[in-house]
Amino acid sequence: MPTRLLLISDTHVPGRARRLPDAVLRAADAADLIVHAGDWVAASVLDELERHGDVLGVYGNNDGPDLRSRLPEVAREKIEGLRFAVVHETGAAQGRERRMDAAFPATDVLVFGHSHIPWDTTSPGGIRLLNPGSPTDRRRQPHHTMMTAVVDGGVLRDVALVTL
Repeated sequence: MPTRLLLISDTHVPGRARRLPDAVLRAADAADLIVHAGDWVAASVLDELERHGDVLGVYGNNDGPDLRSRLPEVAREKIEGLRFAVVHETGAAQGRERRMDAAFPATDVLVFGHSHIPWDTTSPGGIRLLNPGSPTDRRRQPHHTMMTAVVDGGVLRDVALVTL
C-alpha cells in the first residue's frame, strides 16, 4: 500500500509566520507521514502536526531545549523498504552529494533543510537528496514551498515541489 509523504522544513513559527499555512495543514491531513527537517522554533508546531498525523522530525539550529528533548539530530526510518534519513544541515551546496554519500552510506533518501532553498538531486552513490524549502520563510526564493512524495513498493515516486 503506498505511503504518502509531506516534506517540510524551516517553519520558523512564530518568528517568520504566526502559524502554519492552511495548505500545509491540508497536506498533513492527506499524508500518511509528515517529515519535518528542523527549525520548528516553537514546540507548538510539533504538537499541531502530531494532531494531523504521524511525524518524523529532527531539531534544527534554531530549536531550543524543548524541541531538542523531543527530537533527534538525525532521524532514520525504513518506509516500505526505503531507508530514509532526516537531518537539518548538510553544509554548502558545493560538494553536498559526495559529502552525504560519505555521511549517510546506508540511506536511500535524505531529507534536509536549513537553506530554505528547494533541492532535488541524486548523489553519485544513489541517495536522493530532498530539501522542501520553507512554507513560511522563502528568503531569496520566489515562493514558499513544501514537497509531497509517495513511496510505493520500495520506490520513491511522484516527488513534487509545491508552491504556496
